[in-house]
Amino acid sequence: MPTIKELDALNAEMTQWRRALHQKPEMAFEEEWTSDFIAEKLESFGIEIHRGLAKTGIVGVVRGKLPGNRAIGLRADMDALRIEEANTFTHRSQHPGIMHACGHDGHSAMLLGAARHLAENPDFAGTVYLIFQPAEENEGGARVMIEEGLFDQFPMEAVYGMHNAPGFAVGQMDLRDGPMLANFDIFDIVIQGKGSHAAEPHLGIDPIIVQANLVNALQTICSRNVDPLESAVLSVTQVHGGDIYNVIPDKVILNGTVRTFTPEIQDLVEAGMKRIAEHIGQAFGATISVNYERRYPALVNHTEHFELCSQAAVRVFGEGNVITDTPMDMGGEDFAFMLQEKPGCYVYIGNGEGSKGGCMVHNPHYDFNDEILSRGASYWVTLVDTVLAP
Repeated sequence: MPTIKELDALNAEMTQWRRALHQKPEMAFEEEWTSDFIAEKLESFGIEIHRGLAKTGIVGVVRGKLPGNRAIGLRADMDALRIEEANTFTHRSQHPGIMHACGHDGHSAMLLGAARHLAENPDFAGTVYLIFQPAEENEGGARVMIEEGLFDQFPMEAVYGMHNAPGFAVGQMDLRDGPMLANFDIFDIVIQGKGSHAAEPHLGIDPIIVQANLVNALQTICSRNVDPLESAVLSVTQVHGGDIYNVIPDKVILNGTVRTFTPEIQDLVEAGMKRIAEHIGQAFGATISVNYERRYPALVNHTEHFELCSQAAVRVFGEGNVITDTPMDMGGEDFAFMLQEKPGCYVYIGNGEGSKGGCMVHNPHYDFNDEILSRGASYWVTLVDTVLAP
């Protein structure tokens, strides 16, 4: 079964929706225009909607015409990133400093296309909840929707997610059973030294020197403390300190992220960071504080639902184009919160190479490949047909 012909015919309209969303990117929990746009489309399809979870979240409800009490959820994220877009095409971001650099505009458009088709062709037994989620990037919108009653108000037996994958071929879908994406943790480190004139460093405690030693030492946690057969990444991504050529600053702040797959390695890395920070601080006479925050858990697909998603993917993309031994990815995704509460599965859809989206996500030159909109929507519809068959 290739893509659904009605959705192929809808691809041009989905492209219009996607590009409209791309032009009006909004940050976490601020997706007001985006939420209104999606709600208006769902209502125009005759779909019952519920708004307000996690401030801007939307849940659409489509009930099948065949007998059945089962229910599943399909989730798309809506938020953008604080990146200045470098593209020059006509649908580039109209909001300075903000862009859809991860394809959430495309995810929303694909789910809208599937929503329209399901509303017009409710040939399934049960209920489909269409979850349009805010704040996937860094702020845990999935967790907030759950805390505010997502699964209480909309009881479902399983939940499913999908993300575009630049560099994977158009017409390909990738997924794996079990762990797929890593724990996402962040840290803030404050190195408190003693400021002085740059010509008289002996009168101060130089936090610049301390941070240089600390950053190098932190890398030994992953290279020398973590079992080589386990996975861990520690990245210092921000260094803030000083603002004058001839002044040694009073303090330096470091920020970064840690990626792991198991609680045991999380514990090891966090403890190692605090131990190294304490002793390097003592060695240089500085005070170092470490704030370690566990943001997103590892994303783990459930075997039964991995198999259902694989079946649906094969029907749409063909057996040779469904890759089920996808390596684990050290990226993070807050859909993991949903998979902690409900069984389900998360998949990657190939976004292709080159100018239509070949560059990596979180990149100022990125753009979602509109060619795959009908493919993604067809996967959603086929998954519903697979899971909620009479």
